[in-house]
Amino acid sequence: MKTERRRPTGRPRGFDADEALERALLVFWEQGYEGASLATLTGAMGISTTSMYATFGNKEELFRKALERYTEGPSAYLAQALEEPTALDVATAILAGTVRTTTRPTGPNGCLGVQGALATGDPGAEARKLLVAWRDNGYADVRDRFARAVDDGDLPPETDPALLARYLTALAYGIAVQAASGVGRDELQEMADAALRAWPPA
Repeated sequence: MKTERRRPTGRPRGFDADEALERALLVFWEQGYEGASLATLTGAMGISTTSMYATFGNKEELFRKALERYTEGPSAYLAQALEEPTALDVATAILAGTVRTTTRPTGPNGCLGVQGALATGDPGAEARKLLVAWRDNGYADVRDRFARAVDDGDLPPETDPALLARYLTALAYGIAVQAASGVGRDELQEMADAALRAWPPA
């Protein structure tokens, strides 16, 4: 009796998920959450909508994964800056990283975490909340680092770490917005340098 060959269950994915996610990141970075349609995303990723859902989940989950990739990649300078030995070094590294990342010679300008979902309707509510939490986490990490600097005597004892962290992150986000508007790297770095000359701000 002739036995039938079993066909393997499931088909090989046939695309590089890591590369597809990188392409989705660039679309979200350039067009924002709501501006990035499924057709644009899947077109850039080189996959079908069915493959996107099967691999990454829905659009919101894809955005979440893209933001994680952004945090570990282009925005990794923040975590690295927090390891600098002094508060001034931390601030210098954060602003330099912001200028560098938001004015890349190739790829989108600005910051995914700042502009990705600032103005969205109901469909983008969860993405907006995700980015609020992302920005809040960054602020909290800087605040805690400056609190340690006060304890170590690196910053004056009367320094308010929360206020100083809010000042620095607001400046960094402002740089990102200016970069998205087309302001050049040199001008933005000059602005950052001017702010750092009065460190810590009174």
